[in-house]
Amino acid sequence: MKQSIRRLPDAELEVMQALWRCEPPAARSDVEGQLGRPLAPTTLLTLLTRLGEKGFLRTDKEGRRSLYTPLITQADYLAAQSRAFVETVCGGSLPAFAAALCDSGLSREELDELRTLLEEGRL
Repeated sequence: MKQSIRRLPDAELEVMQALWRCEPPAARSDVEGQLGRPLAPTTLLTLLTRLGEKGFLRTDKEGRRSLYTPLITQADYLAAQSRAFVETVCGGSLPAFAAALCDSGLSREELDELRTLLEEGRL
């Protein structure tokens, strides 16, 4: 079983998603360029520092600038949060999770794609 990965607050998750889109190691400006909205430089640096303290990324100094490398992959984060959702919200019940997924507003095509992925063993 994979290690427990804590859920990130929305602002930190947004920064982590931007970092995952960058080629590592990434400078602050690289992360900033991948964000969907502008953030004050000090706010972004604070969020990057918090993510480092939580073990989500490593910070390396190169001269005066910092470079950031993810320590947790997006796939591992998504897997951990999906498992936590099934356990806490659905009481560990896969049928309850499947029912919630079907009632979530996914289109018939999206549900068919999910079924195909499961049948082909690609999930």
